[in-house]
Amino acid sequence: MKKFVVIMMAMAFVAGMGTVALAADNPLKNAEKQIRKEFFSAVPKDKIKSIDDLHAVWQKVLAGQSKAILLDVRTHPEFAAFHLEGSSHIHSGHMYTIPKKIKSPDAEVWVYCRTNARARYVTGMMYKYGYKNVYLVYKSGKNKGGVVGWAQKGYPFVNYFAGQFKITQYKKQGTWSERNCGNYIREFTSQRGEKCGKKTLK
Repeated sequence: MKKFVVIMMAMAFVAGMGTVALAADNPLKNAEKQIRKEFFSAVPKDKIKSIDDLHAVWQKVLAGQSKAILLDVRTHPEFAAFHLEGSSHIHSGHMYTIPKKIKSPDAEVWVYCRTNARARYVTGMMYKYGYKNVYLVYKSGKNKGGVVGWAQKGYPFVNYFAGQFKITQYKKQGTWSERNCGNYIREFTSQRGEKCGKKTLK
């Protein structure tokens, strides 16, 4: 019986390693990484900026000293939950609408998202569209990009219900277990707090 258990455990380990190896060699994932690099390489190095750079421009925008467009490309629920005062919003999945909304190729646009992944796509695509003055808000040192980096710095947010406020610690929600767990697709792990295998609700 012990031999059988050991053999079964060894087989399970080999199968698990095979699954990991297959996932690592996923041609679609590798192709996506290549596309991401291509979009990121379209952004001029001098147009990659930090959260502090965004904050300086944001202050000028609110003071009426700059016509820069602060473009948040997160989802609609993310934007509604909290955003930078005076910012514009176009969901990254709707980037094809940007030329209809921002008609000048010389417009100064600062693009950011939750951290920096979606912003890289949108900024790169804007350069491919023909825009010339688009800034990507990117991570710098230990500070992340996007609204997570903004929160890390202690800069303020607004929303319709709460007015202006600060997020002192950006953290994920508690978790609970969903039915049909593992058979759904989410954009990122633990999105909206869901997690497989957890029975607790914090």
